[in-house]
Amino acid sequence: MTFTLLWIAAALVLLGIYLSWTAGRLDRLHARIDAARAALDAQLLRRASVAQELATSGVLDPAASIVLYQTAHAARQAEDEQREVAESELSQTLRAVFAEPGTVGAVQDAPGGPEAIGELTSAVRRTPMARRFHNDAVRAARAVRRHRVVRWFRLAGHAPFPLAFEMDDEPPTTLTADGTPR
Repeated sequence: MTFTLLWIAAALVLLGIYLSWTAGRLDRLHARIDAARAALDAQLLRRASVAQELATSGVLDPAASIVLYQTAHAARQAEDEQREVAESELSQTLRAVFAEPGTVGAVQDAPGGPEAIGELTSAVRRTPMARRFHNDAVRAARAVRRHRVVRWFRLAGHAPFPLAFEMDDEPPTTLTADGTPR
């Protein structure tokens, strides 16, 4: 009888350890999502800020400047529900404005142009990486949250179900890694 009680107690202790470890893992994944989202928000803000600075610098033609400024401003001011669409529109506008290699060359020839193109190139390259890190963290947390044990014992608590950030983040093809035209 006492031997059976010892086995039951040991099983309960092991179950408690497993549940505690799983809850800690889930908590770390949620913290990773929060950190990745903050990094993604910083990259998106940087990309929009650089685009706005470039639009107001006077090196682009007036029509391109207006369109670029408006979409960058809309991306910076977008609410969470419309953020993915606004950021996708900024990506499309950047591709349209920098569709011609001559545009990149004209910006580089202007005073402060090489720095502006370098910053823009860096921003548009880092945005997909930040989005990928965020979505990988979301995918890992979702995988853990789908386990029956996590659902049965409600180990996620009241944390919202993590959502991926889906947007068009294709950079302009006329920019390369070092910011020079192709």
